[in-house]
Amino acid sequence: MTTTHAIETVGLTKSYGDHAVLRGVDLRVPRGSVLALLGSNGAGKTTAVKILATLLRADGGTATVDGHDVATQAAAVRGSISLTGQFAAVDEVLTGRENLVLVARLRRLREPAAIADGLLARFDLTDAAGRRVGTYSGGMRRRLDIAMSLVGSPPVLFLDEPTTGLDPQSRLEVWRTVRDLAGQGTTVLLTTQYLDEAEQLADRIAILHEGRIIADGTLAELKRLLPAATVEYVEKQPTLEDVYLAIVGHDGPRP
Repeated sequence: MTTTHAIETVGLTKSYGDHAVLRGVDLRVPRGSVLALLGSNGAGKTTAVKILATLLRADGGTATVDGHDVATQAAAVRGSISLTGQFAAVDEVLTGRENLVLVARLRRLREPAAIADGLLARFDLTDAAGRRVGTYSGGMRRRLDIAMSLVGSPPVLFLDEPTTGLDPQSRLEVWRTVRDLAGQGTTVLLTTQYLDEAEQLADRIAILHEGRIIADGTLAELKRLLPAATVEYVEKQPTLEDVYLAIVGHDGPRP
């Protein structure tokens, strides 16, 4: 495995009893890039993320994150990552600033107040810093959640379906946040069921189907898997949804 990739897996497997969730997952995520991991419910996306975040042990295969083996160097992996789940892990009684200060203190960082103020400014939350999080909109809570994930500046961020349940405006706010992170060099692995989200944010897209990565590439590369577009009056380019359904078939549930 090479250090040019922030995340790398080879032959990753995981089963629950007789049910195989991951059947040999090979995945590489270059440093400073955004990779969207697509798949329907039950495809194994969250299981893969949990293994990479050292929350679950794989049955077979190998995986490294930021150059550290997830099985034998779990503490080093945890020091290099942050994980944001499907629901914002914020304390609604505390203010936005208090949430950030708390995380900085738990991580034993110097000058937690300064760290909190910097992240509030970075995520456009300074004006709401003194308000209880229970009064925040969905998009503001999610931005605060991601800000809390970045306390300590981890080089790798896992976002597991970060816009689930958000309204369209809040989704746009989160998208802007992810673009900003990528622009500043953070490696992001994003799991999502929203194909437009992958189109908007990802440098590369991997499709996980029945426990295996069955396609991996840029959006342009995946579009070339389909027959050339037919031209009548204008050329109709395939969407990512067209590509996804052509690869996995139309029988299963949509992502």
